[in-house]
Amino acid sequence: MGQNMNDIKRRIKSVTSTKQITKAMELVATAKLKRARKKLEQSKPYYNKIYESIREIVANSKGIKHEFIEKREIKNSLYIVLTGDRGLAGGYNSNVCKLAENTIQDKSKAKLITIGSKGRAYFAKRGFNIAYEMTGVSETPELVNAQVVGEKAVEMYKAGEIDEVKLVFTEFISTINYKPMVLDLLPLALDDEEEDKKAEDVIIFRYEPSPESVLNYLIPKYIASVIYGATIEASASEQGSRRVAMENATDNAEDMIDELDLMYNRARQASITQEITEIVSGADALE
Repeated sequence: MGQNMNDIKRRIKSVTSTKQITKAMELVATAKLKRARKKLEQSKPYYNKIYESIREIVANSKGIKHEFIEKREIKNSLYIVLTGDRGLAGGYNSNVCKLAENTIQDKSKAKLITIGSKGRAYFAKRGFNIAYEMTGVSETPELVNAQVVGEKAVEMYKAGEIDEVKLVFTEFISTINYKPMVLDLLPLALDDEEEDKKAEDVIIFRYEPSPESVLNYLIPKYIASVIYGATIEASASEQGSRRVAMENATDNAEDMIDELDLMYNRARQASITQEITEIVSGADALE
């Protein structure tokens, strides 16, 4: 009985130590989430406007032929996958990796750019072709990193190595709600709603010095802006997911401690009862 009580005490001590770690990680994630949300709120209007402006220009570029607009026969595709560099974030990393994997129809015709060590490890283990990788930036997204990735994607597209570019990331909706999604980057294509708007509202643009040179300048900027916006969304989603995961882990640890305390008290009560019984039995034997 004494040995059992000592085992329970060791388990309580171990779970208490784990709870202290998860609580600390929850507090750190909460602070990082606050900073990430502030950055998202400041930058989202900018890259949303860039997104809308470029698509408006494309929608009113009738007759303009450009490699970034014209559709190609899809032989090879590039997927830019945004994950975290660390785990302990619930299903954040696995959800976006599985979405990317399910979106890829033919692994032999897919190339990947991974941002985050978790995505790199996931796809390398499964034999995917990783054309470029970037790690150590998932929690501190910067425009310069998005520009590097965007330039790499544009370079591969212009060289004919790929025929389309897709961005796979996690959209931040709220503190407890995140949605993995796939966004088409190249070629720039309009959905049905935008096509209808194009037919209704015709805006005349004058391009100087030429439409091709303007699009050559604007579209790479647009791609870098969208990637940067996605990295900020992903960063906020990662911290939110990690905060929730650590909060749940802390709550589970507290529940385990309560159960172990109850087990310890019962074992202690049983031990005391046994000792009293032995004393009474000994006293009866002496009479």
